[in-house]
Amino acid sequence: MTVDTAAEESIDTPTEPVHVDGESDLDEVVGDDGVVLADFYADWCGPCQMLEPVVERLAAETDATVAKVDVDANQQLAGVYGVRGVPTLILFADGEQVEEVVGVQGEDELQALVERYTE
Repeated sequence: MTVDTAAEESIDTPTEPVHVDGESDLDEVVGDDGVVLADFYADWCGPCQMLEPVVERLAAETDATVAKVDVDANQQLAGVYGVRGVPTLILFADGEQVEEVVGVQGEDELQALVERYTE
């Protein structure tokens, strides 16, 4: 039996972070899902690495889609959203940017932030 993953994703939010490449890719993810937490990160960034397991748990345990944006590969996209430091987390609800958090945050704080918009 084959499963149509595109149809499945439109019903359920992904349980793993979705890697985004470019503005149109992020626009598609934000447009498809109700609540999206975009993690603007860099591989060389120590705080980003500390935040990685938290972001992965949020993807698995919340109703939000988690998008990962590598700022080195997507400098123009980072500029569009005014990302000046990493990690920067931007929360979208119903296609609109509603929150922005810079720096490492605790899992409880991020989960509460997401749940404000998913309930």
